[in-house]
This record gives sequence, C-alpha cells and structure tokens, in this order.
Amino acid sequence: MPIAIKMPALSPTMEEGTLARWLVKVGDTVRSGDIMAEIETDKATMEFEAVDEGVIASIDIAAGSEGVKVGTVIATLAGEDEPARPAAAPAPKAAAAAPVAATVAAPLNSPPPTPAPIGERIVASPLARRIAAGKGLDLTAVKGSGPNGRIVKADVENAVPAVASVPAPAAKPAAAAASTPVPDFGIPFEAEKLGNVRKVIARRLTEAKQTIPHIYLTVDIRLDALLKLRGELNKALEADGVKLSVNDLLIKALAKALVRVPKCNVSFAGDELRKYARADISVAVAAPSGLITPIIVDAATKGVARISAEMKALADKAREGKLQPHEYQGGTASLSNLGMFGIKQFDAVINPPQAMILAVGAGEQRPYVVDGALAVATVMSATGSFDHRAIDGADGAQLMQAFKDLVENPLGLLA
Repeated sequence: MPIAIKMPALSPTMEEGTLARWLVKVGDTVRSGDIMAEIETDKATMEFEAVDEGVIASIDIAAGSEGVKVGTVIATLAGEDEPARPAAAPAPKAAAAAPVAATVAAPLNSPPPTPAPIGERIVASPLARRIAAGKGLDLTAVKGSGPNGRIVKADVENAVPAVASVPAPAAKPAAAAASTPVPDFGIPFEAEKLGNVRKVIARRLTEAKQTIPHIYLTVDIRLDALLKLRGELNKALEADGVKLSVNDLLIKALAKALVRVPKCNVSFAGDELRKYARADISVAVAAPSGLITPIIVDAATKGVARISAEMKALADKAREGKLQPHEYQGGTASLSNLGMFGIKQFDAVINPPQAMILAVGAGEQRPYVVDGALAVATVMSATGSFDHRAIDGADGAQLMQAFKDLVENPLGLLA
C-alpha cells in the first residue's frame, strides 16, 4: 500500500517551508530514521527523517521548491515489492515565483494511503524509541508529528518540559504591508527574493508593533564594577578556557531581575496573564538569514561560565542555521545588545508572545556623579520595552531598577 509522505510541521509556527534538498531518489530503499531531505523552515534548515520503511516510488515536489504548505504530499513511499514510479519533472525555472500548490494530485489508478490502525499502543519509530530510552523520556507524554501521530526522532530530541516554551499565537498576515507596491523611480536596483526567515521576521514584527502597546523605560547604568569583576573572573577562569563577555553577565542580570520582579516575567494571553516560574532569556543573534533568538533556559540559576558556554554554542548554531526548534522557541523575555556597534541607545520591538525586551547600548566614558561629585565613568543606556497590556509602568520601572542594581553591584550575579 503506497504511503504519502507529507511536508511536516517542523515547528509550532511553521505553515510552509522550502524543500531545500532531496537526499534520496526514486528507487532508493529507506528505513525508519533515515534522513530523506533538508527542509528550510521559518528559522532554520532541518533534516527530515523517514518514519516508515519502503522504496521511494515518486518524488512529487522538486528540490528548491518554495512555499510548500504543511501537509502537501512531497513524495510517495511504496512497499519493497511494489514498483517505483518515474520521478516528477522539476518545475520549470520560469514558474519558480508562482506559489506551490497546497496539494499534489495523486496519479490515476493509485489508491489513497490508508492510515495504519494505532489502537492503544504507542506508535514510535525505532530510532525515536532508542533516543527516548537514553534520555529517560516517557513516550506517553510525547506528541508525535509523524503520520497518524507517530513519534519520530525530532519529537524526542525536542521533548522539553511543558513550561519551557510557549507557542506563539498565529500571526495575522500584514496584508497592507505585503501588498503595498514599491514605485519604480528608475533607480538601478537588484531584487533579492526574501527567504523564509526574513518573511517571518517581517510578519511577526509588524504584528508586534500593530497589536502590542509598547511602553519604553530607559536607565543609565555605571559599568565600572561589572567590567572589573569580568576581568577578575576571566583571569581566574583562563585555565579552563572560559572567557566571559559583558553580554553573558547581562543575561544573568536580566534573569535575576525578572526573578526579583516576577510581575514582569509574564505574557499576555487574551483573557489571562501567564506568570512564569523561571526566567528563560532569548538573546538576539544576527545570523546570515536574519535575526534569531536562541534561549538560555533558567538563566537565573546558572553560573555565568555555563551561560557563556551555552551562549557561544547556540550562537554558532544560529549562524550555521542548525538551531533546533526548542532552542529558539519560547523564552520569557529577550535581550538585544547593539553596544558592539557603538549604538548608544535604542528601542527594541517586543518578540510576541513575550511581554518585554531589554535593549542594551554601548558602554562609554561619560560625565557621571559618583559619591556626590562629578567624575568620569563607563556608562551604558538600557531601554526596556514592555507590553502595557501585561506590565504596568511602575512594575517595568522596578525591573529596570533591579537590573541596574545588579549590574552596578555585580557580586549579586555570583550568588
């Protein structure tokens, strides 16, 4: 019986993707867990593994096809005793800009795939079962994304506690922005087609500015004590190969400030306010494909050396497009630092469904009142953007004060 292989939803927010590359061809035999294709989602390029065994009977969506809707049949798998069908001809280059059809018509005389009975047993691929056993995961608590709810490799690899991430609400397309034509004034230009990541950034930031009432609060923070502590810690940790950045310490400071002011560690969810039990910090990273925010989970309880190691690993994966969904989806607040570019102060856009983001500028020598006298100090400006539906101005001000206190008295970051 032929089995339809459909475009998977590789993240909670994925509605369509680009079938970047096929790693199999018609006639190849695949086993459960074999990597069949590379699919570009809204945030990263991910591997797509087989969940059933058989022979590739047809490839219905050519490599390089963009805008393939989740659920579209992309290939057909036949039993090993069934004949393979010729590969579908790739779409002509001229038609590349046309939207890919949401479904692919099945060939004549080919019966539709019949879902296998599931019954009461747990349906999981052998590879997923092995990984789950190694991680000590209870498969009854894992939701499968494969056919008929089958649990596959990605499901168990990405399995995290329920509070680790909050699915973003479905983004409303910014119809006005998308459909507004740009006039041609006769100026020479080169048109670059938007990738999936840039499309998602455009849609989500438009949604954020249109639907979230932002309030901005800025404080100036003296950095001298933090810079001194960082130098001492780096000297002490040099033998371990650890080199802390200022950003690593700021991640810790924001997380501890959220713990001290829990009214800001929330998100607005329609008719309820979600109050989070830990501070997961999303950190903005500039990747070749666009901005992405890997997450330091439970940053308030982690040492700064561990935060530094995790941040370096996540940033490297982000730039290589290899982040897994659980590594960038969720978070309870965000940190965006443009200080390395010499930016003094800026207002960041909230990343929904979060209710706040902290924008950090450059530390620079400024006149500053120290112990009642005018002196020169290293000062940075930090601006918090708050969702005013969820966070009152006074609560946001308390968070900014807590952050300032932690940075100016940094020994509290080591407690």
